[in-house]
Amino acid sequence: MEVAPKVAVVGAGRMGAAMVGTLRRAGLEVTVFNRTPDRAEAVARATGAAVAPTARDAAAGAQVVLSSLADDAAVEAAYTGPDGVVAGLEPGTVVCESSTVEPGTVRRLEPLVTGRGAFLLDTPVSGSVSTVEAGQLTIMAGGDPAALDRARPVLDHLAKQVFHLGGPGSGAVMKLTVNSVLHGLNLALAEGLVLAERAGLARQAAYEVLATSAVAAPFVHYKREAFEHPGRPPVAFSLDLVSKDLDLALDLAARAGAPMEQAATNRQVVRAAVAAGLGGHDLSELATYLRSEPDGA
Repeated sequence: MEVAPKVAVVGAGRMGAAMVGTLRRAGLEVTVFNRTPDRAEAVARATGAAVAPTARDAAAGAQVVLSSLADDAAVEAAYTGPDGVVAGLEPGTVVCESSTVEPGTVRRLEPLVTGRGAFLLDTPVSGSVSTVEAGQLTIMAGGDPAALDRARPVLDHLAKQVFHLGGPGSGAVMKLTVNSVLHGLNLALAEGLVLAERAGLARQAAYEVLATSAVAAPFVHYKREAFEHPGRPPVAFSLDLVSKDLDLALDLAARAGAPMEQAATNRQVVRAAVAAGLGGHDLSELATYLRSEPDGA
């Protein structure tokens, strides 16, 4: 009988915590680390996971390490140093970097990981907390396909689809591509809804039509409550993180020579919403920001 792999999860934010819960419900042994111990301990109490005092301790003895952190700086800090992930790796361990980061970050960290005889994959995800909990994520993977096969017994509990896209950093490229489209849809949805409201339509009625029209992507459905009732559901994806994503996407576009006029405009609007105090609010509250603007701009 095949023994289930031991898993370490580094990062107990919204997505990391949801990953821990899903993997524990699947019966896997999970150890969680978070820079703020109280958050890791709360996740452990809710799921039955173990808590590690350092990222190094979390990685030690794990066959698969999942990292889900806020940004590039947090990822590099978690990997490096005497108490970092790299210091705890054993030969054959597969590290799956699920954070939304610049592709170069993955490429810089890979030699540190392979120097320990381990493997690094970039495995960012598309989906929300509810998608993690349902095991329905889309995972975009870059790196050694053999290492990906080793990680699949863990990733398959989280995802409905795992795409292997190429070498290190290719998953990160795809994630920025997906998020640039997602954030474009978010702004377009916010603008359209506010247009309907200002022209005299009821918010719920307008959203009902949008949700049954040609634009009714899954995002339109799962963000319905957030758009119709701002502030009622918990924050799923903050505007601060949207701003970070758009910076990364536009930096990548500049290096690749790809025009992204819509994303550039989107970044201006998001930055204005953040400056107006909405940085910690859900991305759907771009509509709240637009409602506050006298001319809707």
